[in-house]
This record gives sequence, structure tokens and C-alpha cells, in this order.
Amino acid sequence: MILDVNEIQKILPHRPPMLLVDRIIEIEPFKSAVGIKNVTMMESHFRGHFPDKPIMPGVLLLEAMAQVGGVAMLYPEENRGKLALFGGMDNVKFKRPVVPGDQVVTKAEIVKTRGPFGTLHADAYVDDVLVASADFKFALKAYDEM
Repeated sequence: MILDVNEIQKILPHRPPMLLVDRIIEIEPFKSAVGIKNVTMMESHFRGHFPDKPIMPGVLLLEAMAQVGGVAMLYPEENRGKLALFGGMDNVKFKRPVVPGDQVVTKAEIVKTRGPFGTLHADAYVDDVLVASADFKFALKAYDEM
């Protein structure tokens, strides 16, 4: 199943400039997802990070990776309208910079759940080369629980 940006926006509450997933190319609801982020020079953070050698900020790469997992978590109808919130990150590793022109492919897998809490592992690749990996702790919350 492929989800375009319009379908993704029906699942995630993020909107540009914070929506960092352009397409979901595989999804197994509440289990895993594979998503694409096309990195372009038009993104505003490249004006300052860094003007002479643009590199995607690591925090935005992590956010993009987490959003792919968020689509898997929030895809089931019973989770629609909820937020997937960070509870923490472990084992974060950056292997190489991501630059304009790269296409980041993130493979995210929910590895553990207990009630509304869980752990997600995500690996990000550019041209089949691992560029980052991390384990995310999350909590699913309804808007009215915030």
C-alpha cells in the first residue's frame, strides 16, 4: 500500500514545514512502515545549517524517522486522531550527513508495546547506505489527555 502526502496528512497531525514524510511505500498497521523523505535545498533550515555546506540537522532527520513510525502507529482506525509523543530516544547513531538531493528511505518497526506505550526502531538509508538509526520510546495520547 502506498500513501501520498495527502493520505499521510489524514494520519499525522504534522503540517509543513514540520511534515517530514513525503510518501509511505509500505505499511503494516501498528507493526512497520517504510517512508520516503526527499531532501531539497528549498527547506528553510539549509539557510543556516550550514550556508556553505548544507547538512540536514540531525534532530530533523530523527523527527522524519519518527514520523514514519508514527504513520504505522496511528494508521489503525482506533488510533486516528491521537498523537504519538516522544518519551525518549536510545541508541541514536548518525553514520553520514544527509544533504540536499538525497532521498531518505526510513524503515520503522514497532518492537514493543504495552498499553499506550511502546518502542520503535528506525533505520534511515540514502542509496541503500545506512545514514542513521535510533530507538524511540513513545506514548499514544488523545488530544483531550494533554
